[in-house]
Amino acid sequence: MKKILMVAGVLAGGVGIWTTLGTTQAQQANQNFDITTLPVQGNVYMLQGAGGNVAVQTGEMGVVVVDTGLEAASGKLIAAIKKLSDKPLQYIINTHVHPDHVGGNDAMRRAGVTITGANVAGNLTDATQGAAIIAHENVLNRMSAPTGKQASFAFGFWPTETYVSGQKELHFNDEPIEIRWQPAAHTDGDSLVIFRRSDVVATGDIFNTLNFPFIDIERGGSIQGEIDALNNIIDIAIPKHEEEGGTYIIPGHGRICDEFDVVEYRDMVTIIRDRIQNAIKKGQTLAQIKTGKLTLDYDARWGGKTGFGTTDNFVESVYKSLNSKK
Repeated sequence: MKKILMVAGVLAGGVGIWTTLGTTQAQQANQNFDITTLPVQGNVYMLQGAGGNVAVQTGEMGVVVVDTGLEAASGKLIAAIKKLSDKPLQYIINTHVHPDHVGGNDAMRRAGVTITGANVAGNLTDATQGAAIIAHENVLNRMSAPTGKQASFAFGFWPTETYVSGQKELHFNDEPIEIRWQPAAHTDGDSLVIFRRSDVVATGDIFNTLNFPFIDIERGGSIQGEIDALNNIIDIAIPKHEEEGGTYIIPGHGRICDEFDVVEYRDMVTIIRDRIQNAIKKGQTLAQIKTGKLTLDYDARWGGKTGFGTTDNFVESVYKSLNSKK
């Protein structure tokens, strides 16, 4: 099973970045990174091909981006965003700390501006170099390091604005945007980003359509927090009457979804959690639980063959989470 690996020292690109899915930074640089832009609804788009999915909100005031993909894809991602809008990139929101979602932070921050004022006519006047990066405080804690330790990301990648609990709110492009913390879910710094007028939710890796969830135990994730976060997405989403649509969901990886897709995923995660919990109560070891194939009826749909979403990785993370000290 492949682990997230920390690269010691600062790489040529300016960050000591983790490799993802067994892919080194040099290999990432050689990838094509074909960016596909998909309209979701309202003034929100989903961009695929840069690593994790990227949500983009555009309007007269500027651009908001949710997550920034892999570092090596940042050039193409910035070019794709400029095709959507010639307005300045002002806000970057990180849903969590993993490098396929924050690797482009530094490049995209430097490509943006922070608007600090307006004249009497309402025109934006005072622009400084660098977009604001917003995330939960735990994302900053994971990127930085205590005194004397090597930070996992260089300073330019760090959030410039953080919140501690509950939610942070923006009003941009005539749309309320809510950034809601989901404690101990996929990680300990997960945020849901809700575009209220467009009726779109960006979930980061709490939800994806490609494989079992990756619960990053080492970075504060837990199975119960994952289920709680999925239930929160379901509470937010409102479907159209007897048809697909309503609130649309942008997952961390995979296709655009609606509430039904999240319900199906939540049910799968909960059922497997209950099976593993029952096996633990019977005194079974992790090896016995893996041999018992408690995910068999879901493997064809969500069992990843490589990366973090493999069946073994999911089962092991659930087992460790259920056995952790409360």
